[in-house]
Amino acid sequence: MKMKISFPARIFLVAFVLRLVPVLLSFNLGIGLDDMFQYDMLARSLVAGNGYRWYAQEDLPLIQPYINLDLSSVDYDPRGVLTSFRPPLYPAFLALIYFLAGVDANRFFTARLVQAFLGAALVPLTYALARRFFPENEKAAKISAWVVACYPLLVIYPLSLATENLFFVLALSAMLALRARWFILAGILLGLTALTRSVSLVFAGLSVLWIWFGLRERKMAVLVFLTVTVVTLPWMVRNTLLHGRLTGIESALGYDLYMGYHPEGFGTFQYPQSLELMTMMDDGLRDEIGQAKAIEFIKADPGRIPYLAVRRLGYFFGLERRALTYFYSNNFFGYISTPLLLTIAAIVLMPFMIVSASAAFGLAITRWRRENLLMALFILGYLTPHIFILGEDRFHLTLIPFLGILAAQFWSGGLAAFKVRVQTRSGRIALLFAGLAVLLLFLNWGLELQRDAGILAQLLGPNGNQTYFPY
Repeated sequence: MKMKISFPARIFLVAFVLRLVPVLLSFNLGIGLDDMFQYDMLARSLVAGNGYRWYAQEDLPLIQPYINLDLSSVDYDPRGVLTSFRPPLYPAFLALIYFLAGVDANRFFTARLVQAFLGAALVPLTYALARRFFPENEKAAKISAWVVACYPLLVIYPLSLATENLFFVLALSAMLALRARWFILAGILLGLTALTRSVSLVFAGLSVLWIWFGLRERKMAVLVFLTVTVVTLPWMVRNTLLHGRLTGIESALGYDLYMGYHPEGFGTFQYPQSLELMTMMDDGLRDEIGQAKAIEFIKADPGRIPYLAVRRLGYFFGLERRALTYFYSNNFFGYISTPLLLTIAAIVLMPFMIVSASAAFGLAITRWRRENLLMALFILGYLTPHIFILGEDRFHLTLIPFLGILAAQFWSGGLAAFKVRVQTRSGRIALLFAGLAVLLLFLNWGLELQRDAGILAQLLGPNGNQTYFPY
């Protein structure tokens, strides 16, 4: 008798194989002197028993030719500088891998293998969440799982030593626990998610309000709040003691606000502004100066606040060009002919365009219940901080499973769902707003391509692989 393999198990295997291919093909791929380098330093320091430190003496020769680090601002220890700039969970995750597999030249490959497994786990989680939100539509749940399984950027994301690899899974797991009303587990997962990327604390707060007012489970709301606090508070206390002033999960807010409101910036991560505060090794001082300067920028030109918010929203929902532009322009792949490069670009860019536009109509045809309001709160809670701090296209990857679920509702409902919604006034208004949202998305993408026409022309030129654009 043959054992029948369930759909979640089958789709997980497919997703894992898809993610395994780029990992195996990049066995000897190193890392850059960027966020990945910092996470690697922190993980190695933890494995060595030196605590949460970065920029140890042996790492300095690698970075100092590019950034003139000011070591005079701290009492420098050859083991490195105690830091609070990065949330702790992802470096701890890497440290666990290094501890088990060894801190050698193959550590990046090992970490990427584990991340391929994590990335594949995102797919059955998406299926399970879709079944919880819309139990009557299994077809849509399967479609959404396939979207996440085959989404190009999610397939290659395990190559990056970045928080998102852990954050995606924790965020979806927390959502699933909330929807299933596993409140203690939800609190733990929300706390761990915040320790991976502190921006998720906004959603944690909205979750407590949803439980209190939406589900009318006041005791459970308090329980979730206390559980999140228990998980996150020890690290906040550690950071507060380190800097001698009240400090949260990370001390990067000042740095982010400095870039987000810089008079020569546009609300996104960009050079050379990104390096102006990174020379400081005192995280507390950097945070304090960054926040003070951001306030100065805002007071000097308060009229830029709405403009920058719109720009950040545009960057957040921008085309996923950044990684492809960086890697190709820095000659990672060699020269690629124009027709082939355009084909690759279409494969990378089109999925987000299709999924996000379809999700707008999926949102319009969906009849919301108080239980399903949680999805809207997650999207709102995750999006809002980025509108007022920093916007980047990679940030929207967290929403792909949710956009995939909504898009699948649209694809599976078809014309019949439209006919039902258009019969009511609220339905007609919802569809009108969905159409407006899609028009704004395409306008945003068109303006982006127009803005970067010069860069694109160079990339498509005969020396496009040696244009060396910064990330």
